[in-house]
Amino acid sequence: MNLPNGLTLVRIFLVPLLVALLLTKYSVLLAALIFLAASLTDLLDGYFARKHGQVTTLGILLDPVADKLLISSAFIALVQLQIVPAWMVVIIIGREFAVSGLRSIASSQGFTIDASELGKMKMVAQVAAITLLILGNEYAIFTQVGGIALWFVVLFAIWSAIDYFRTFWTKIDGRFKARERRRLILLKKRQRRHVPTQ
Repeated sequence: MNLPNGLTLVRIFLVPLLVALLLTKYSVLLAALIFLAASLTDLLDGYFARKHGQVTTLGILLDPVADKLLISSAFIALVQLQIVPAWMVVIIIGREFAVSGLRSIASSQGFTIDASELGKMKMVAQVAAITLLILGNEYAIFTQVGGIALWFVVLFAIWSAIDYFRTFWTKIDGRFKARERRRLILLKKRQRRHVPTQ
């Protein structure tokens, strides 16, 4: 256990509190602050892990889970409150499952798919949209801006998913072609060895 992993666990533990505050409508402002604080830990854990050389297997596994749990829980709570259309959340969360699946396949094939700039932009748009929509639950001035930000989230989700699929296909296609070339080269070498000399 170290500081980055501790921050990741804090983000996970804040999720039930955030959902409870949203669904009970106890305090919209407090819910927004907790969501922003949880989102901030996402930046801080990565920063401290790189700065102090504290990148661990636990952190690599937990960090994306914590991110998805925070964002998905917030969006689902907003659907329950009828603030966000369910079809938009299906696209956003579906994209997360699809990308996670691609990364798992990539890992099993011996390569990685790094987070793209589009993925980072989507994360920023998600934090902005969720914060604005939470505040819009009580302060109407934020509702329209939050709705616009939500559309950007959906567009970034689709765009980044296509980009991940393209990157995945390029890498895995290249690996299969390289493997096939090696197989053919080995096959030709074996055939040459068995060709009788005149």
